[in-house]
Amino acid sequence: MQPASASDMQPAVSLLEKTPRLLETMLGDLSGELLHWKPAPERWSISEVLAHLAALEQVYAERTLRMVAEDSPSLAKYDLAGATSRGEYSRGSAGENLALFTRTRRSTLALLVGLPDSAGSRAGIHSELGSITLAEMLNEWANHDLGHLRQIAELYRAYAFHPNSGPFMKYSNPTP
Repeated sequence: MQPASASDMQPAVSLLEKTPRLLETMLGDLSGELLHWKPAPERWSISEVLAHLAALEQVYAERTLRMVAEDSPSLAKYDLAGATSRGEYSRGSAGENLALFTRTRRSTLALLVGLPDSAGSRAGIHSELGSITLAEMLNEWANHDLGHLRQIAELYRAYAFHPNSGPFMKYSNPTP
């Protein structure tokens, strides 16, 4: 697979624009019980996924700003295990985490939509991955969104609908 080119930013930005609306539409009327349900103790609830998205949104936003403003800034690897063990994803309500995610995303999008295609070649030095371009990071960011949208949909599906589908249960096997 070829590395992302500078012009490969638009599909990622388009998806990044859609994610808050998709989440708000899917989760707007869900019960607190569903939002906090975990399929297993070591798995995340929808609320915890939203907290993770809100935390990562701030990381991606800061990286974007630095990659646009600085020449080859150093970018630290995100400490997912540390954030999880410190209970950072158990803080706040699902609504608060979704609101923080949405505010941060909209602010970052205001910057992204004004960038020329050539900004995609701006680079930073990731502490684990080495040199990464803004276009590559945007594509990873969109990939990250889709992965968690799928995860949230599977949690919703497994809790709210699959157990109530009677004999149709044999046709699906949610894996939240």
